[in-house]
Amino acid sequence: MQISEGCDNGPRLSDSIAQWSQWQLLDSLLPTGGFANSFGLEASVQSNLVSNPDELKTFIIYVLENTGGLLLPFVHLASVSPKLETWLNLDKILDATLTNEVSRKASISQGSALMRVGSAVFSELPSLKTMRNASLGSGTASLGSGTVSFHHAPIFRLICGTLGLDSTDSQRAYMYITMRGVISAAARLNMISHHVLHHQLAPYAEGILEKWKNRDVDDACQVAPLLDTVQGCHGYLFYRLFSS
Repeated sequence: MQISEGCDNGPRLSDSIAQWSQWQLLDSLLPTGGFANSFGLEASVQSNLVSNPDELKTFIIYVLENTGGLLLPFVHLASVSPKLETWLNLDKILDATLTNEVSRKASISQGSALMRVGSAVFSELPSLKTMRNASLGSGTASLGSGTVSFHHAPIFRLICGTLGLDSTDSQRAYMYITMRGVISAAARLNMISHHVLHHQLAPYAEGILEKWKNRDVDDACQVAPLLDTVQGCHGYLFYRLFSS
């Protein structure tokens, strides 16, 4: 395995090997639990907020807007200062920011799974082992009196950085996996042919990325609170296929 020195996160994979790992990180088969979440789509369908293809398209665009406004700042700041202390602080802030318990639990579940998979697959990279030690309580697992929740957005960026993705590409990748996740949920709910919709929404996703990228955590915000409210009702559904 070829490894090169990185200025912030320690050793990193060489560029050619890193590309294979980057593609693996974005592969839908990576077992991080993303496909167990519908981003509130299932609750929106059952509440008749989304009932046809046009409404689905609008829903996905607003999910991307919420992701850009609320979560991209956490991805970006993990790029600006890729240190353990920064990550712990971002995790703590995001835990307090996500007042929707459904999305909060989904973020923790996916982040914890991503950490476990990343530290196992890329075990030769010390920074990921440090993350694993923190999660297990064998390392610096607290900041002040708080504990690590392992929210998904900051962890995703730290792993992206370890694999050689810059801040912009990491933010674009985060938007990509969000769009892929909600479109996959729509397909599993028998609403669409997801390949076509994915292609149609790509220009919207890129525009939303340009609008929200490289912002500070202090600017993090929800832009479609109705979707957040509906997702919070997911746990009250009589029947459900997804976890969120």
